Amino acid sequence: MVDRLKIEFKPLAIPASGDVAFLVFDDLALPAVAPAALGEAVARAAGIESFNGKALGAMTMLAPAGSGLDRIVLVGLGPKADAAKIDWPSVGGVIAGKMSGSRPLAVVMATASATVTPEQTALIALGARLRSYAFDRYKTRKGGDDKESAKGKGELALHVVDTLKTRKAVKVKDAIADGVCLARDLVNEPPNVLGPEEFAKHAEALSKLGVDVEVLGEKQLKKIGMRALLGVGQGSHRESKVAIMRWNGGASGAQPVAFIGKGVVFDTGGISIKPAGGMEDMKGDMAGAACVVGLMHALAARKAKANVIGAIGLVENMPDGKAQRPGDIVTSLSGQTIEIINTDAEGRLVLADVLWYVQDRFKPVFMINLATLTGAILVALGKENAGLFSNNDELSERLFEAGKATGETVWRMPMSAAYDKIIDSKFADVKNSAGRDAGSITAAHFLKRFVNDTPWAHLDIAGTAMGSPQTEINKGWASGWGVRLLDELVARHYEA
Repeated sequence: MVDRLKIEFKPLAIPASGDVAFLVFDDLALPAVAPAALGEAVARAAGIESFNGKALGAMTMLAPAGSGLDRIVLVGLGPKADAAKIDWPSVGGVIAGKMSGSRPLAVVMATASATVTPEQTALIALGARLRSYAFDRYKTRKGGDDKESAKGKGELALHVVDTLKTRKAVKVKDAIADGVCLARDLVNEPPNVLGPEEFAKHAEALSKLGVDVEVLGEKQLKKIGMRALLGVGQGSHRESKVAIMRWNGGASGAQPVAFIGKGVVFDTGGISIKPAGGMEDMKGDMAGAACVVGLMHALAARKAKANVIGAIGLVENMPDGKAQRPGDIVTSLSGQTIEIINTDAEGRLVLADVLWYVQDRFKPVFMINLATLTGAILVALGKENAGLFSNNDELSERLFEAGKATGETVWRMPMSAAYDKIIDSKFADVKNSAGRDAGSITAAHFLKRFVNDTPWAHLDIAGTAMGSPQTEINKGWASGWGVRLLDELVARHYEA
């Protein structure tokens, strides 16, 4: 994880020289600290460029002679009447995007009508850091068309009213930014570098933050009885793993909340092999597990006052003489038997055993699993929302509200007994695939059979975790989706 942006905090003032950015509403008025002559020059330039201060719009101009400045950047906030709706992280992304190479940029954290609060400034800093992320560690030559990679380390000076309170607020958001960037790094890593063992080591590294980490290898998993999970990885020479992460920041003995991630480090489809076109993207089939590791980093780094379990099942799905076949029947940790219809419906087998293990061992308040589980969710929702499936209305509503607050939005999908019947098997208790119709829903019903009465939600992130639409705070392939959403959920409802 390479931090490409240095952010410092200075008292509220306009610097004497260099590049400076102002936040403006649609009236284009500058804050009171700006001299009137500067405001007049900005208004004239904005008129020529047809810049109207619309939300997340931006304009760059040469500073007028005699001002001592080099460049002026205007970042639009939209109508003043909509001030409560400002997307502050995206504002930070716009600011970072307007930086010129490694030239320092000063930003005045005030508008004509008010100063930007420490909390809003922290969100701007978060967005700027996420915008500056680029994964280029395997490029021997930087530059070309990859503008984000071509940038050197930038310097952002935020001129604020209260530097002490701002630093404190930013420290919390830095923990979240680090978690998102860690998740992005894991998803971006090539599959020859990141196998189950290497992934587990990234989880173990969280011990430096005070997270208790336990890694279970195949001998232990066989003894425990995770035969559904092990069946997925038996065609690979790489050993399957399960990593259990525990952050004990809440009251001693209090029930934890639990997050479970699908960690298929590479998915060929197994014997039901995928088409070659686009298979390289299947290095990202562990984005759910990446999110859980990033989330645990964020919670531990900001010292969240909650007890949290993070559990990830790490496997590689390969075709081999030892690989499981369509028609096989395996016995899961729960004791339920599973008929394998399609070996490319493997993530649900991994999650089935880990979900059962977590609910049985830790008795959590709730379980939320994340998985790039089905292509069908893209057909239903595209790449704008993750699919939400749940057995609990309160948990679903809280996830929906956290999604609106962070921009990592979810949409609840239906579940019912009629859908559940579709995954009944002729030869076993349940089958792992019911075909194309309602594919995301029947996959969710499969998972539901392994949670008992624990409040549970399944987030299908196949459309949002990788290759999702680029935004002001994400210009890469891997988005790190879910870290901010779930941190917000914990912060709002589950911290002491």
